[in-house]
Amino acid sequence: MARACVVGAGMTHFGVHDKPLEELFAEAALSAIHDAGVDGDEIDSLYFGNAMGGITENDTHLAPKLASYLGLQGIPCQRFEDACATSSNAFKHAVQSVEAGVHDVVLVGGAERCTPETGLDTKEMTRTFASASHRTYEQPLGLTFPGVFALLTKRHMYEYGTTEEQLAEVAVKNHDHGRYNPRAHFGGQVDVAEVLDSPIVADPFHLMDCCPFSDGASAVIVVSDELAESFRGEPVDVTGVGHRTDTVPIADKNAPVETTAAKEAATEAYEQAGISADNIDFAEVHDCFTGAEVIAIEALGLVPEGEGGPVTKRGETHLSGEMPVNPSGGLKAKGHPIGATGTAQIVELTEQLRGEVGERQVPDATKAVAHNLGGDTATAVVTVMEAGQ
Repeated sequence: MARACVVGAGMTHFGVHDKPLEELFAEAALSAIHDAGVDGDEIDSLYFGNAMGGITENDTHLAPKLASYLGLQGIPCQRFEDACATSSNAFKHAVQSVEAGVHDVVLVGGAERCTPETGLDTKEMTRTFASASHRTYEQPLGLTFPGVFALLTKRHMYEYGTTEEQLAEVAVKNHDHGRYNPRAHFGGQVDVAEVLDSPIVADPFHLMDCCPFSDGASAVIVVSDELAESFRGEPVDVTGVGHRTDTVPIADKNAPVETTAAKEAATEAYEQAGISADNIDFAEVHDCFTGAEVIAIEALGLVPEGEGGPVTKRGETHLSGEMPVNPSGGLKAKGHPIGATGTAQIVELTEQLRGEVGERQVPDATKAVAHNLGGDTATAVVTVMEAGQ
Protein backbone atom coordinates (compact mmCIF):
# COMPACT_ATOMS: atom_id res chain seq x y z
CA MET A 1 0.00 0.00 0.00
CA ALA A 2 1.19 3.51 -0.77
CA ARG A 3 2.12 5.65 2.19
CA ALA A 4 1.41 9.35 2.51
CA CYS A 5 3.98 12.09 2.85
CA VAL A 6 3.97 15.85 3.21
CA VAL A 7 5.68 17.75 0.39
CA GLY A 8 4.54 21.29 1.18
CA ALA A 9 3.96 23.25 4.39
CA GLY A 10 2.86 26.78 5.14
CA MET A 11 1.33 28.88 7.88
CA THR A 12 0.67 32.45 8.84
CA HIS A 13 1.95 34.30 11.85
CA PHE A 14 -0.24 33.37 14.81
CA GLY A 15 -1.55 36.41 16.70
CA VAL A 16 -4.06 39.16 16.02
CA HIS A 17 -5.14 39.64 12.39
CA ASP A 18 -7.66 41.93 10.78
CA LYS A 19 -7.84 39.78 7.64
CA PRO A 20 -11.02 37.81 6.84
CA LEU A 21 -10.85 34.04 7.16
CA GLU A 22 -10.44 33.36 3.45
CA GLU A 23 -7.40 35.65 3.23
CA LEU A 24 -5.80 34.04 6.26
CA PHE A 25 -6.22 30.55 4.86
CA ALA A 26 -5.09 31.60 1.39
CA GLU A 27 -1.82 32.92 2.84
CA ALA A 28 -1.06 29.54 4.44
CA ALA A 29 -2.39 27.45 1.57
CA LEU A 30 -0.51 29.31 -1.15
CA SER A 31 2.67 29.06 0.90
CA ALA A 32 2.22 25.28 1.15
CA ILE A 33 1.42 25.02 -2.57
CA HIS A 34 4.52 27.04 -3.45
CA ASP A 35 6.69 24.99 -1.09
CA ALA A 36 5.49 21.78 -2.73
CA GLY A 37 5.82 23.07 -6.27
CA VAL A 38 2.27 21.91 -6.99
CA ASP A 39 0.12 23.42 -9.73
CA GLY A 40 -3.44 24.30 -8.77
CA ASP A 41 -4.92 21.88 -11.29
CA GLU A 42 -2.98 19.00 -9.66
CA ILE A 43 -4.86 19.37 -6.35
CA ASP A 44 -7.57 16.70 -6.12
CA SER A 45 -9.29 17.67 -2.89
CA LEU A 46 -9.43 20.18 -0.02
CA TYR A 47 -9.89 19.05 3.58
CA PHE A 48 -10.40 22.13 5.73
CA GLY A 49 -10.62 22.55 9.50
CA ASN A 50 -12.60 25.30 11.24
CA ALA A 51 -14.18 24.84 14.64
CA MET A 52 -16.12 27.99 15.39
CA GLY A 53 -16.76 30.01 12.24
CA GLY A 54 -20.48 29.43 12.48
CA ILE A 55 -20.47 31.18 15.86
CA THR A 56 -17.68 33.74 15.63
CA GLU A 57 -18.07 34.70 11.97
CA ASN A 58 -21.65 33.67 11.15
CA ASP A 59 -19.91 31.83 8.31
CA THR A 60 -20.63 28.23 7.37
CA HIS A 61 -20.24 26.13 4.20
CA LEU A 62 -16.63 27.20 4.39
CA ALA A 63 -14.82 24.52 2.37
CA PRO A 64 -16.27 25.42 -1.05
CA LYS A 65 -16.05 29.13 -0.20
CA LEU A 66 -12.33 28.89 0.50
CA ALA A 67 -11.72 26.59 -2.46
CA SER A 68 -13.38 29.17 -4.69
CA TYR A 69 -11.22 31.93 -3.22
CA LEU A 70 -8.13 29.86 -4.07
CA GLY A 71 -9.36 29.11 -7.60
CA LEU A 72 -9.90 25.44 -6.72
CA GLN A 73 -13.64 25.30 -7.33
CA GLY A 74 -14.88 22.04 -8.74
CA ILE A 75 -12.86 19.64 -6.60
CA PRO A 76 -14.39 17.77 -3.63
CA CYS A 77 -14.10 19.86 -0.46
CA GLN A 78 -14.99 19.08 3.13
CA ARG A 79 -14.98 21.07 6.35
CA PHE A 80 -14.09 19.28 9.61
CA GLU A 81 -14.98 20.25 13.19
CA ASP A 82 -13.59 18.41 16.20
CA ALA A 83 -12.95 21.19 18.71
CA CYS A 84 -9.21 21.83 19.09
CA ALA A 85 -8.38 18.63 17.15
CA THR A 86 -10.20 19.92 14.08
CA SER A 87 -7.44 20.14 11.48
CA SER A 88 -5.50 17.11 12.76
CA ASN A 89 -8.65 15.10 12.07
CA ALA A 90 -8.80 16.68 8.60
CA PHE A 91 -5.15 15.67 8.16
CA LYS A 92 -5.91 12.09 9.19
CA HIS A 93 -8.61 11.87 6.52
CA ALA A 94 -6.28 13.38 3.92
CA VAL A 95 -3.63 10.78 4.74
CA GLN A 96 -6.16 7.96 4.54
CA SER A 97 -7.56 9.17 1.22
CA VAL A 98 -4.08 9.27 -0.33
CA GLU A 99 -3.11 5.88 1.06
CA ALA A 100 -6.38 4.37 -0.23
CA GLY A 101 -5.75 5.77 -3.69
CA VAL A 102 -8.84 7.97 -3.63
CA HIS A 103 -6.79 11.16 -4.17
CA ASP A 104 -3.22 11.78 -5.30
CA VAL A 105 -2.71 15.34 -4.07
CA VAL A 106 -4.64 16.83 -1.14
CA LEU A 107 -4.52 20.32 0.32
CA VAL A 108 -5.36 20.10 4.02
CA GLY A 109 -5.29 22.75 6.70
CA GLY A 110 -7.30 24.99 8.94
CA ALA A 111 -7.98 28.57 9.93
CA GLU A 112 -9.62 30.35 12.84
CA ARG A 113 -10.10 33.84 14.18
CA CYS A 114 -10.35 33.87 17.97
CA THR A 115 -9.28 37.39 18.99
CA PRO A 116 -11.49 40.46 19.55
CA GLU A 117 -11.08 41.20 15.82
CA THR A 118 -14.05 38.82 15.41
CA GLY A 119 -16.19 41.18 17.50
CA LEU A 120 -16.22 38.84 20.52
CA ASP A 121 -14.36 39.80 23.69
CA THR A 122 -12.47 37.38 25.94
CA LYS A 123 -15.55 36.58 28.05
CA GLU A 124 -17.65 35.78 24.99
CA MET A 125 -14.87 33.76 23.38
CA THR A 126 -14.40 31.74 26.58
CA ARG A 127 -18.09 30.92 26.47
CA THR A 128 -17.76 29.91 22.82
CA PHE A 129 -14.86 27.57 23.63
CA ALA A 130 -17.01 26.02 26.36
CA SER A 131 -19.47 24.84 23.72
CA ALA A 132 -17.20 21.77 23.41
CA SER A 133 -18.23 20.71 26.93
CA HIS A 134 -21.40 18.73 27.64
CA ARG A 135 -24.46 20.80 26.82
CA THR A 136 -26.69 19.34 29.55
CA TYR A 137 -24.37 18.43 32.41
CA GLU A 138 -21.48 20.90 32.20
CA GLN A 139 -22.32 24.10 30.35
CA PRO A 140 -25.21 25.11 32.68
CA LEU A 141 -22.80 24.84 35.63
CA GLY A 142 -20.41 27.32 34.05
CA LEU A 143 -17.56 24.90 33.34
CA THR A 144 -14.92 26.53 31.13
CA PHE A 145 -11.84 24.96 29.58
CA PRO A 146 -9.43 26.54 32.03
CA GLY A 147 -11.63 24.81 34.60
CA VAL A 148 -11.57 21.48 32.74
CA PHE A 149 -7.78 21.32 32.56
CA ALA A 150 -7.44 22.72 36.08
CA LEU A 151 -9.46 19.75 37.33
CA LEU A 152 -7.25 17.29 35.44
CA THR A 153 -4.09 19.01 36.64
CA LYS A 154 -5.18 19.22 40.30
CA ARG A 155 -5.79 15.47 40.21
CA HIS A 156 -2.32 14.97 38.72
CA MET A 157 -0.85 17.11 41.50
CA TYR A 158 -2.71 15.02 44.08
CA GLU A 159 -1.59 11.69 42.65
CA TYR A 160 2.02 12.50 41.75
CA GLY A 161 3.05 15.59 43.71
CA THR A 162 3.33 17.85 40.68
CA THR A 163 3.88 21.45 41.81
CA GLU A 164 2.91 24.89 40.56
CA GLU A 165 6.60 25.64 40.10
CA GLN A 166 6.93 22.66 37.77
CA LEU A 167 3.91 23.86 35.78
CA ALA A 168 5.48 27.30 35.54
CA GLU A 169 8.63 25.72 34.08
CA VAL A 170 6.52 24.59 31.11
CA ALA A 171 5.57 28.20 30.40
CA VAL A 172 9.16 29.40 30.85
CA LYS A 173 10.44 26.76 28.40
CA ASN A 174 7.79 27.35 25.75
CA HIS A 175 8.17 31.12 25.83
CA ASP A 176 11.90 30.60 25.42
CA HIS A 177 11.29 28.38 22.39
CA GLY A 178 8.76 30.88 21.02
CA ARG A 179 11.36 33.63 20.78
CA TYR A 180 13.07 31.59 18.04
CA ASN A 181 9.84 31.20 16.07
CA PRO A 182 9.06 34.25 13.90
CA ARG A 183 5.46 33.07 13.46
CA ALA A 184 4.73 32.71 17.19
CA HIS A 185 2.14 34.84 18.99
CA PHE A 186 4.49 35.23 21.96
CA GLY A 187 8.13 34.72 22.72
CA GLY A 188 10.76 36.05 25.05
CA GLN A 189 12.31 35.13 28.33
CA VAL A 190 10.15 34.85 31.44
CA ASP A 191 10.95 33.25 34.76
CA VAL A 192 9.06 31.07 37.21
CA ALA A 193 8.38 33.97 39.58
CA GLU A 194 6.77 35.97 36.77
CA VAL A 195 4.46 33.07 35.92
CA LEU A 196 3.49 32.53 39.56
CA ASP A 197 2.91 36.25 40.09
CA SER A 198 0.44 36.46 37.21
CA PRO A 199 -3.27 36.43 38.14
CA ILE A 200 -5.05 33.18 38.99
CA VAL A 201 -7.42 32.06 36.21
CA ALA A 202 -8.48 28.63 37.53
CA ASP A 203 -6.48 27.09 40.37
CA PRO A 204 -3.70 25.99 39.86
CA PHE A 205 -3.41 27.96 36.62
CA HIS A 206 -2.13 31.50 36.56
CA LEU A 207 -2.64 33.66 33.50
CA MET A 208 0.76 32.69 32.13
CA ASP A 209 -0.09 29.00 32.44
CA CYS A 210 -2.74 29.51 29.75
CA CYS A 211 -2.38 29.68 25.97
CA PRO A 212 -3.70 32.77 24.17
CA PHE A 213 -6.66 33.18 21.87
CA SER A 214 -5.07 33.61 18.42
CA ASP A 215 -5.92 34.18 14.78
CA GLY A 216 -4.09 32.23 12.11
CA ALA A 217 -4.00 29.52 9.46
CA SER A 218 -1.85 26.55 8.50
CA ALA A 219 -1.79 24.13 5.57
CA VAL A 220 0.13 21.18 4.13
CA ILE A 221 0.16 19.27 0.86
CA VAL A 222 -0.24 15.49 1.25
CA VAL A 223 0.70 13.13 -1.59
CA SER A 224 1.51 9.47 -2.10
CA ASP A 225 5.15 8.53 -1.50
CA GLU A 226 5.08 7.04 -4.98
CA LEU A 227 4.52 10.52 -6.44
CA ALA A 228 6.67 12.54 -4.05
CA GLU A 229 9.68 12.80 -6.33
CA SER A 230 7.59 14.61 -8.95
CA PHE A 231 7.20 17.62 -6.65
CA ARG A 232 9.74 20.22 -5.56
CA GLY A 233 9.16 20.02 -1.81
CA GLU A 234 11.33 17.67 0.23
CA PRO A 235 9.01 14.85 1.35
CA VAL A 236 8.50 13.94 5.00
CA ASP A 237 6.84 10.59 5.58
CA VAL A 238 3.65 10.13 7.59
CA THR A 239 4.25 6.72 9.15
CA GLY A 240 1.43 6.57 11.70
CA VAL A 241 -1.80 8.35 12.64
CA GLY A 242 -3.81 7.30 15.69
CA HIS A 243 -7.26 8.65 16.51
CA ARG A 244 -9.27 7.75 19.60
CA THR A 245 -12.05 9.23 21.72
CA ASP A 246 -13.05 9.16 25.39
CA THR A 247 -16.20 9.74 27.41
CA VAL A 248 -18.03 13.07 27.68
CA PRO A 249 -18.78 14.53 30.25
CA ILE A 250 -15.53 14.64 32.19
CA ALA A 251 -17.14 13.23 35.34
CA ASP A 252 -17.74 9.91 33.55
CA LYS A 253 -14.13 9.32 32.49
CA ASN A 254 -12.54 6.25 34.08
CA ALA A 255 -9.06 7.76 34.36
CA PRO A 256 -9.04 11.48 33.51
CA VAL A 257 -5.41 12.11 34.41
CA GLU A 258 -4.26 9.39 31.98
CA THR A 259 -6.08 11.01 29.03
CA THR A 260 -7.04 7.55 27.81
CA ALA A 261 -7.80 8.66 24.25
CA ALA A 262 -4.29 10.08 23.87
CA LYS A 263 -2.68 6.90 25.21
CA GLU A 264 -4.65 4.73 22.84
CA ALA A 265 -4.10 7.03 19.86
CA ALA A 266 -0.36 7.05 20.57
CA THR A 267 -0.30 3.25 20.75
CA GLU A 268 -2.06 3.07 17.38
CA ALA A 269 0.29 5.59 15.76
CA TYR A 270 3.44 3.91 17.09
CA GLU A 271 2.23 0.49 15.93
CA GLN A 272 1.53 1.80 12.44
CA ALA A 273 4.99 3.36 12.33
CA GLY A 274 6.68 0.25 13.70
CA ILE A 275 8.40 2.20 16.47
CA SER A 276 8.06 2.94 20.16
CA ALA A 277 8.15 6.14 22.17
CA ASP A 278 11.86 5.49 22.77
CA ASN A 279 12.54 6.19 19.08
CA ILE A 280 11.02 9.70 19.13
CA ASP A 281 13.45 12.62 18.84
CA PHE A 282 11.04 15.46 19.69
CA ALA A 283 7.34 16.16 20.17
CA GLU A 284 4.76 18.84 19.50
CA VAL A 285 2.00 18.44 22.10
CA HIS A 286 -1.27 20.15 22.93
CA ASP A 287 -0.22 22.47 25.74
CA CYS A 288 -3.36 24.60 25.93
CA PHE A 289 -2.42 24.86 29.61
CA THR A 290 0.88 24.02 31.25
CA GLY A 291 -0.67 21.05 33.02
CA ALA A 292 -1.83 19.69 29.68
CA GLU A 293 1.78 19.39 28.49
CA VAL A 294 2.82 17.54 31.64
CA ILE A 295 -0.04 15.06 31.18
CA ALA A 296 0.54 14.77 27.40
CA ILE A 297 4.19 13.72 27.54
CA GLU A 298 3.23 10.97 29.98
CA ALA A 299 0.33 9.79 27.79
CA LEU A 300 2.69 9.60 24.80
CA GLY A 301 5.10 7.43 26.78
CA LEU A 302 7.91 9.97 26.43
CA VAL A 303 8.39 10.06 30.21
CA PRO A 304 7.15 7.76 32.99
CA GLU A 305 3.78 8.48 34.57
CA GLY A 306 4.05 11.14 37.23
CA GLU A 307 7.43 12.37 35.95
CA GLY A 308 6.19 15.07 33.56
CA GLY A 309 6.72 17.84 36.10
CA PRO A 310 10.16 16.79 37.37
CA VAL A 311 11.63 16.19 33.89
CA THR A 312 10.43 19.62 32.79
CA LYS A 313 12.00 21.28 35.81
CA ARG A 314 15.28 19.47 35.11
CA GLY A 315 15.31 20.91 31.58
CA GLU A 316 14.94 17.58 29.77
CA THR A 317 12.10 18.90 27.57
CA HIS A 318 13.97 22.05 26.55
CA LEU A 319 15.54 22.32 23.10
CA SER A 320 18.86 21.53 24.73
CA GLY A 321 17.42 18.54 26.64
CA GLU A 322 17.12 14.84 25.96
CA MET A 323 13.50 15.02 24.75
CA PRO A 324 12.61 18.45 23.31
CA VAL A 325 8.90 19.23 23.61
CA ASN A 326 7.19 22.02 21.68
CA PRO A 327 10.22 23.50 19.93
CA SER A 328 7.74 25.77 18.11
CA GLY A 329 6.72 27.33 21.42
CA GLY A 330 3.60 25.16 21.52
CA LEU A 331 0.10 26.52 21.92
CA LYS A 332 1.36 28.39 24.98
CA ALA A 333 3.70 30.68 23.03
CA LYS A 334 3.13 29.96 19.33
CA GLY A 335 -0.61 30.50 19.80
CA HIS A 336 -3.86 28.60 19.40
CA PRO A 337 -6.19 29.49 16.51
CA ILE A 338 -8.37 26.42 17.09
CA GLY A 339 -8.95 25.17 13.55
CA ALA A 340 -5.33 25.78 12.54
CA THR A 341 -3.57 24.17 15.50
CA GLY A 342 -3.49 20.53 14.34
CA THR A 343 -1.91 21.17 10.96
CA ALA A 344 0.38 23.82 12.48
CA GLN A 345 1.90 20.96 14.46
CA ILE A 346 2.35 19.05 11.19
CA VAL A 347 4.04 22.11 9.67
CA GLU A 348 6.49 22.19 12.59
CA LEU A 349 7.25 18.47 12.31
CA THR A 350 7.78 18.83 8.55
CA GLU A 351 10.12 21.79 8.81
CA GLN A 352 12.06 20.31 11.75
CA LEU A 353 12.57 16.97 10.01
CA ARG A 354 13.78 18.83 6.93
CA GLY A 355 16.22 20.81 9.10
CA GLU A 356 14.77 24.19 8.12
CA VAL A 357 13.99 26.01 11.38
CA GLY A 358 17.24 27.71 12.32
CA GLU A 359 17.82 28.46 16.00
CA ARG A 360 15.05 26.17 17.23
CA GLN A 361 16.30 23.18 15.24
CA VAL A 362 16.36 19.86 17.10
CA PRO A 363 19.76 18.37 16.15
CA ASP A 364 19.75 15.18 14.06
CA ALA A 365 15.99 14.70 14.38
CA THR A 366 14.59 11.89 12.22
CA LYS A 367 11.40 10.85 14.03
CA ALA A 368 8.78 13.05 15.69
CA VAL A 369 5.29 12.90 17.14
CA ALA A 370 2.42 15.40 17.22
CA HIS A 371 -0.33 15.20 19.85
CA ASN A 372 -3.55 17.20 19.37
CA LEU A 373 -6.51 17.13 21.79
CA GLY A 374 -10.11 18.12 21.23
CA GLY A 375 -12.52 19.23 23.93
CA ASP A 376 -12.02 17.84 27.44
CA THR A 377 -9.42 15.34 26.07
CA ALA A 378 -12.31 13.32 24.61
CA THR A 379 -10.65 13.45 21.17
CA ALA A 380 -6.99 12.73 20.54
CA VAL A 381 -5.11 12.54 17.24
CA VAL A 382 -1.47 11.45 17.40
CA THR A 383 0.75 11.57 14.30
CA VAL A 384 4.20 10.10 13.75
CA MET A 385 6.36 11.56 10.99
CA GLU A 386 9.83 10.58 9.83
CA ALA A 387 12.46 12.22 7.66
CA GLY A 388 12.35 10.91 4.10
CA GLN A 389 14.86 8.25 3.17
